[in-house]
Amino acid sequence: MKLGLAIRETYAAESDLVDELLTVGERHRVDHDVFHLTRTLAERGGERMKALEPHAERYDTKLRGEPGEGGGVLSTIREKGSELAGRRPEAGVLLVRDLRRLHLLAAEASIDWTILGQGAQAARDQELLDTVTECHPEALRALKWTTTRLKEAAPQVLTS
Repeated sequence: MKLGLAIRETYAAESDLVDELLTVGERHRVDHDVFHLTRTLAERGGERMKALEPHAERYDTKLRGEPGEGGGVLSTIREKGSELAGRRPEAGVLLVRDLRRLHLLAAEASIDWTILGQGAQAARDQELLDTVTECHPEALRALKWTTTRLKEAAPQVLTS
């Protein structure tokens, strides 16, 4: 069975999304809505990743390392860059670009959850299907948030 591969791909998509959420949050630290919501969404992504771990073990699949919040010099540089960029008109363009990237990563994670759910259903793996049923709607929150923020930010950026 290739369910192990689907579990690994879903985990990797979630990991990439969590990493980018944390990066974007740091980059746009001066925008409190973006900063705090990216942190919350990243935390929930980490929980979804943890939910996949027992299934990876059952399917003898190795998962890549957990995402980190960065730290040290890189975190400081991102924070200072955020403060500087937050005062410039280009910050809006950067935000739209970052939201677009987050949206694509969230869509990838959602698609992977869908594929995994279909595989779990076909394999009659109720435990895995229960995990997908619980986690996929939560994964869609990042997609909904990026859509909303893009609808808010794009008109302002493109017409100013």
